[in-house]
Parts: sequence; C-alpha cells; structure tokens
Amino acid sequence: MQSAAATVAEYLAELTDDRRAFVEAVRAAVNANLPDGLEEGMQYGMIGWYVPLAEYPAGYHTKKGEPLPYAALASQANYVSLYLMSMYTGVDPSAPGSDTEWLRSAWAATGRRLDLGKACVRMKKPADAALDVIGLAIARVPVSEYIDRYERAIGRR
Repeated sequence: MQSAAATVAEYLAELTDDRRAFVEAVRAAVNANLPDGLEEGMQYGMIGWYVPLAEYPAGYHTKKGEPLPYAALASQANYVSLYLMSMYTGVDPSAPGSDTEWLRSAWAATGRRLDLGKACVRMKKPADAALDVIGLAIARVPVSEYIDRYERAIGRR
C-alpha cells in the first residue's frame, strides 16, 4: 500500500513499532551497501533509492522529470516488499548466471524461503529477511551498469 508521506522519517513514523523495526533493518542493509551515485527518498509512496536527475537527466521514461528508480522498500498489509529493479531491468531473469539466478541461490544458501515476484522480494517476518543477501544484491549492480541495462530495455541504446 502506498503512503502519502513526504519523507522517509514520516513513512517510518506511520508504521507500528514491530513493522518499523523490520523495515528499518532492511533499510539499513540497503543503505550500508548502496552503490555510489544513488539517493534515498520517497518515490511512489515507498522508500526509494534512485539515480538522481543530476546523474541521469533523462529520468524515468514513464514519468518525465522523475529520478530513475533503482530499488524500493514498502510495508504492505501482510509483508514487507523489497523491489530490486536494479537486478531485473534489462536482463533475462531465467538466463544462466543472471542476477535473479544468483539471488535465488544466495537466498537458498541462508536456509530461508525466498518469496520472489517479478522484481520484488516479499518477507512476512524479520526472520525471512536474509539481510546479508539483500546487501549483496543492492551492491551487485553499479549505477553505470544499471543505466546501461535500463537504456537497452527501453530502446535508447
């Protein structure tokens, strides 16, 4: 569910104590591993990490003037979702050696069950969150490579 919060602090303040702690743990794993050139803020009613317009003036193609989303974190009704656009955009997720294949393998190695959608990881409780894998996933795609993948995906390259 989307929030109308204007800042990350406002978003976090809306959450129950237990959900806030869960979201803050995932957020800390992301922020500790965030590639250079990204910023954190609110995007699409969620906590978002994005390529700022100063770095990539073309922005997000479906919403001109909007920074290019890289990842997002949301508290949903029944789970916390981490959207990993950086690992999914412009690549075949079923291809051998893909980032998605890596994510499945790395998550399985933790002994936790992976609930993976098209570009999101859904976690029902804090014990479901493989924070070390989340950190590695966030760090896996540098901004320059993400922009290149994104441009190929939308036909700019």
